Amino acid sequence: MEFLILHNKNNEKRQEYMTTAPVGPLIVSLALPAVASIMTTAFYNAADAYFVSQIGTSASGAVGIVFAMMAILQAIGFTLGMGAGSVISRALGAGDVQKASRYASTSFFSAMTLGAAVCLFGHISIDSLMRLLGSTPTILPYAKSYAVWILYGAPVICGAFTMNIILRSEGHAAFGMRGLVCGGFLNVALDPIFIFKFGLGISGAAMATLISQCVSFSILLSFFLRRKSDVEINIRKVSLHPKTFFDIVSLGFASFTRQGLASASAAALNIAASAYGDAAVAAMSIVGRVFFLIQAVVIGTGHGFTPVAGYAYGAGDFRRVRSAFWFTVKGEALLMALLAAASYALAPDIIALFRRGDADVIAIGTRAMRFQSLSLLLAPILVTSGMIHQSLGFAWRATLLSCTRNGICFIPLIIVLPRFIGLTGVEVTQTAADFLSFIITVPFLYFFMKMLRAKEKGAKIK
Repeated sequence: MEFLILHNKNNEKRQEYMTTAPVGPLIVSLALPAVASIMTTAFYNAADAYFVSQIGTSASGAVGIVFAMMAILQAIGFTLGMGAGSVISRALGAGDVQKASRYASTSFFSAMTLGAAVCLFGHISIDSLMRLLGSTPTILPYAKSYAVWILYGAPVICGAFTMNIILRSEGHAAFGMRGLVCGGFLNVALDPIFIFKFGLGISGAAMATLISQCVSFSILLSFFLRRKSDVEINIRKVSLHPKTFFDIVSLGFASFTRQGLASASAAALNIAASAYGDAAVAAMSIVGRVFFLIQAVVIGTGHGFTPVAGYAYGAGDFRRVRSAFWFTVKGEALLMALLAAASYALAPDIIALFRRGDADVIAIGTRAMRFQSLSLLLAPILVTSGMIHQSLGFAWRATLLSCTRNGICFIPLIIVLPRFIGLTGVEVTQTAADFLSFIITVPFLYFFMKMLRAKEKGAKIK
């Protein structure tokens, strides 16, 4: 009983802090660990690509193939985590801890179950899956050796992503950062040992990733088991009510479409690039890992912003929601301008870090990186607009916006452009998709902000 009283007092303090602290410093304090978490994931993906690329061009291409599969696991974790997180932050903002715990528990155990299903299906049909994701005959052996170990960790990967987002949604982004950063550094340390010292090749890189993910999962779970979180994860709190699952899936569906289409887009990109040889697949894989690292800044900042918006919206402070959004976008735009300039200028040197001496990979990768750097300034609006719709419960709009960049725009373009302009079409597709997505997103954002201003004035919005 004493614990419950203390826990409730801590929740009340957290609620007051999240709804009254100055917006700028609050978002920064939440965004920094979130950025660190996502950049760590992006960094050890890039580290995997770097160490594996030393084995050969086909092995380097295999990382891009398996990345498309890992996007499926991320889609599960993000869908259930963001869906539950949207409810959790608003429930905590309204002081309903029991509801928040119910959604947290349901999403976590659902993620573990779905991860186990992916593990089973993936091992049964691994050859077909790798070909479906764009593997060429020469890349296939490497892709299988890498994917088989990642599949063993599918439940852990899905569960870790879900827990990390739950922690962020309640304002404990620093807890999530600790878990992912520890796993990330361990991955980078184990890669060269397993790949080269133990002579395990690409399988060693996958083993290092699996061990690191298990460590991250254990650290994240410990925060809930030691009651450091504001919500509780307990199998007895899992809801069997259909509405709970519907809420989680409908609100998280934007993340599912975003990550699921990221997987589909990666596969389509691999297939389009494979027509120009393993060098093209390897180059696009390297560019993808580098830009995933760059865009982790925007995604991480957005994850720092969403709990602030959720708490404020739950508390009825709509002006605070708008202030938080524009503070986030302006900060992200400044960072993206700097990173865009750096990636454009240093493109050949960055690609050469992965495949020094491979002229074809460097040439293709340089052109693709420079094209993509041109659209980095659009990322703050594209990413943060989708996140604010999702975090505040506007499920269908968030889903539609999440479909644009990697679905509605990218997939048709990756099919059409290479037919007219060849390899250049492969290199420029992401940039073209970003510009089209921006055109679609702006009207949605305009009307959303108009709605928030009307709510501030107490107007009745139909």
